[in-house]
Parts: sequence; C-alpha cells; structure tokens
Amino acid sequence: MVQRLTLRRRLSYNTRSNKRRIVRTPGGRLVYQYVKKNKTVPRCGQCKEKLKGITPSRPSERPRMSKRLKTVSRTYGGVLCHGCLRERIVRAFLIEEQKIVKAMKSQREALVKPVKVVKAKPDPKKKTAAKGAKAGAGKVTKGGAGKGLAGKKPGPKSAVGGKPRK
Repeated sequence: MVQRLTLRRRLSYNTRSNKRRIVRTPGGRLVYQYVKKNKTVPRCGQCKEKLKGITPSRPSERPRMSKRLKTVSRTYGGVLCHGCLRERIVRAFLIEEQKIVKAMKSQREALVKPVKVVKAKPDPKKKTAAKGAKAGAGKVTKGGAGKGLAGKKPGPKSAVGGKPRK
C-alpha cells in the first residue's frame, strides 16, 4: 500500500509558489519538500542580455547579499552590459564632438559672411529698383515712396491698413 502524504503548509493548490517534491527521509517516511523558484541572473536594461559576473538569486534574497555579489565594479555595473555601456559612452562623445564642430562652423560663417553679403547686395537692388519703377509707379505704400524704391518687403496686410492685429 502507498504511504499517504500530509501537506506541511496550508496552501493545497498547485501554484507556482507551492511546488512540492516527494522525498524519503532517513527514517524511511515519505514527506513533501517545498521547492523554491529558480534563481535568475539580472538582465541588461537595454538589450536584455544576461549580465555577467552577477550571482543568480531571487529578488527577495538580494538585500541580504553583499554588494560584490550584486554588481560589477564599472559605471552602470549590474544595470547595463559592457556592450551597451560602451555604445552609450561613444554616442555621448560623438554628440559632444558634433556640438563643438557646429559651434566652430557657425563662428567661421559669422566671420566670412559679412564680406560675401556686401558684394552680393548692390546688384539685386538695382534690378528691383528698375522693376519697381515700372510696376509700382502709381502705388504708394506706408512710407510714401514707390514699392521698389523702398528696398524692403511690405509687412503683413493688417499692418498696411493701420490697425494692429489682435
């Protein structure tokens, strides 16, 4: 006849946290032995790869473990894997380099730009003045001069009417 087994805990359902195994004791009895859940290794926060150098454990055990078992002596050790960390550092460096290059480029343009603008502006004014004299001979703008002779673009239509836009 098969020996009957009694539960050691009150929970009788076969849930994930209540797994049991039948074990024979040295006295020859059969008893239930409760099995703990499998220990897991933390994973990288970015690529979800298992982190190397960290002891597998249950989350409830980690507060009782020493620091050297839970981390690696590196920035983001125990959070990111070496590959993702390297990628972040390189990306941050390249972004900083890009900012410096952009600032240098804008400084260079600021030094070179006024020389080009002075030479390029007189030609278009002569052409617009000639066109303006023909096209806008009878029209008078806010300034009182012809459209092409003013040298500026007219403002928005509401400003020409005299009342400010709300």
